[in-house]
Amino acid sequence: MLIWHPYNNIITNFNQLFLSCNQLPFNQMAFSLHVMFIVSTLIFSMLIQAQGDTTSSGAFIHSRAGYYPNSEEKGSETGRCGYGSFGAMINYGDVAAASDLYRDGVGCGACYQVKCTNVKDCSDEGVTVVITDQGSSDRTDFIMSQKAFRKMAQNSYAASSLLSQGIVDIEYRSYPKSNITIKIDESSDYPYYLAFVIWYQQGQKDITAVQLCETNNFNCKLLDRSYGSVFTTTSPPSGPLSLRMLFSGEDGDEKWVVPVNAIPENWKKGAVYDTGVQVEE
Repeated sequence: MLIWHPYNNIITNFNQLFLSCNQLPFNQMAFSLHVMFIVSTLIFSMLIQAQGDTTSSGAFIHSRAGYYPNSEEKGSETGRCGYGSFGAMINYGDVAAASDLYRDGVGCGACYQVKCTNVKDCSDEGVTVVITDQGSSDRTDFIMSQKAFRKMAQNSYAASSLLSQGIVDIEYRSYPKSNITIKIDESSDYPYYLAFVIWYQQGQKDITAVQLCETNNFNCKLLDRSYGSVFTTTSPPSGPLSLRMLFSGEDGDEKWVVPVNAIPENWKKGAVYDTGVQVEE
């Protein structure tokens, strides 16, 4: 499992190498891009390995949270992030709808550690949720599944107390729980049309663009963001495929992240692929 850190010099040099390759003759450029792809994979595979518990990301923000009904064991099977019925079981049902954090779908798939603040009922750890929908109620940032809402409590008695309150004061922060993961959507049609969703998005930046690249020549194609967390393309590149994800911050800072794990050549709809990377910054 990889933890992504801000290696600014590596990214800068990589981008300069990419630009210089564009000035070479075609055959030399293809060879150079192939070498560059291999080098980039080695670089990212050498990044710091995660040890022990997953670390947190950022300071806590105070807000409010509620829960939606009929979600004792799993989340909603519908939602504006595009996960469909699969969204009910993402993160084992510890999911939430977000209001401002939804941000026209850019916030879909993001992970947050959420803790209620009543010391009488609430645990120190809280719960980690994944955004799968949009929703709000009475100045809340999260409408959580009932399963996730109960996990903020110290015990079953305290959980009943939280549920009776309906909406509680909380604090939350971005939290890199697991590797960024993609699922090939059921609407995909190999090899003519590819659609997938992303979840376990992390860090202080958003995934604002995704490219799909052939690993043998680094020929890349920018994907369309249909809605929520759904990325699509017609006539996808062939062979084993590598993702390039653009992480953008509110301050205008942007970085491309290249996961070490590729999508297999014969990808199948419904399949889930671990990118092998986490993003902390």
